Amino acid sequence: MNRTDVIIPLAYNAMAKPVGSTCNLNCTYCYYLEKEKLYPMQGRMDFDLLEKYIRQHIEGQNVPDIQFVWQGGEPSLARIDFYREVMRLQKKYAAGKTISNAFQTNGLLLNDEWCRFLASNGFLVGLSLDGPKKYHDHYRRMKGGQPTFSQVMQSLSLLVKHRVEFNTLTTVNAANSDFPLEIYRFLKEAGSRFMQFIPVVEREALDGTTDSLRLVEPEYSGSATVTEWSVRPLDYGTFMCTIFDEWVRNDVGRYYVQLFDATLANWMGSNPGLCVFKKTCGDAVIIESNGDVYSCDHFVYPQYLLGNIRNTSLLFLAKSERQLAFGEKKWSGLPEQCRDCEYCFTCYGECPKHRFETTDQGEPGLNYLCPSFKKYFGHVHPFMQYMSDELKQSRPPANVMQAIRKGFFSA
Repeated sequence: MNRTDVIIPLAYNAMAKPVGSTCNLNCTYCYYLEKEKLYPMQGRMDFDLLEKYIRQHIEGQNVPDIQFVWQGGEPSLARIDFYREVMRLQKKYAAGKTISNAFQTNGLLLNDEWCRFLASNGFLVGLSLDGPKKYHDHYRRMKGGQPTFSQVMQSLSLLVKHRVEFNTLTTVNAANSDFPLEIYRFLKEAGSRFMQFIPVVEREALDGTTDSLRLVEPEYSGSATVTEWSVRPLDYGTFMCTIFDEWVRNDVGRYYVQLFDATLANWMGSNPGLCVFKKTCGDAVIIESNGDVYSCDHFVYPQYLLGNIRNTSLLFLAKSERQLAFGEKKWSGLPEQCRDCEYCFTCYGECPKHRFETTDQGEPGLNYLCPSFKKYFGHVHPFMQYMSDELKQSRPPANVMQAIRKGFFSA
């Protein structure tokens, strides 16, 4: 068969921000709030544009299952009527494809009506929760400085009440990184069975920038420093190793941690499901509320603007040579020190956003969190190998817990 005879399925991921960076919170570490400087008059995505987006996103993919991801800012600020129109338009253009929706929220606006809607339409909800009150409220406050923990916990109880499928997204930052077990156990007790632990790493310009943004992108050439709220280079690894030790002994198959799932997938040679741990990236574009499309959620800077879906199809932008080059750079720009690392196969230098350090040989592009990932991957190695071998024999990876109790592992 010739190369030209092979039909390659067209697929990509997209994240829509129906109200852009507009939010009812003023989280200290948020990298998106200041994007209002790029869109000072940004409002809710109008219904004509919404229809263009939904139609293009469905028709542009030659796969049976299509996911829509709604984020912000705070996507619930678009109001329920917006998402009712989403449902109508998705049914209109589905053409036999299976449509699903994911919704990342701070939870403050969730009520019974919202949760009934989310449950009846099968939304997967990501709820931002940084742990117990003293850690969550440290950075996650309203614009007037009021704490938010109590409201978020009330929203979590509503999600449980209405049987909305949800996961929790916890940032690992300077305020909570020393308390992994307290946070992990709290999330379990709160009812979260699916958890994401996302490292906060941001740099701020010491001098003025040409785009007036304070937080800078990885290739920023001016003077910049890591923010005081960012997690320290080794602490994220220590945090995740500590949680892993409890999880691998007690919770495999009962609770799910995104990083552990992605790591096991890479150990198996499968798709990790996380762009940061793939060899290349670039298959997850961002759509702003005015239709502008950017290469990545973490690269909403003028130089990464691909175009606008009002005059160029989303498929064309997502599969453009410029976007493909953006994704390929994740591998082609990886330093030799990373390529020679024994854990390159599962790390691939992690997110390009974090690659602003230099290697021991002075080569640019080393990940700020490299010490964390070396520690984490080295620590989980024997357990991941065991679980991988079990899966290859069609046995459950949860068998690792019994193997640990029998003394199979020396550590």
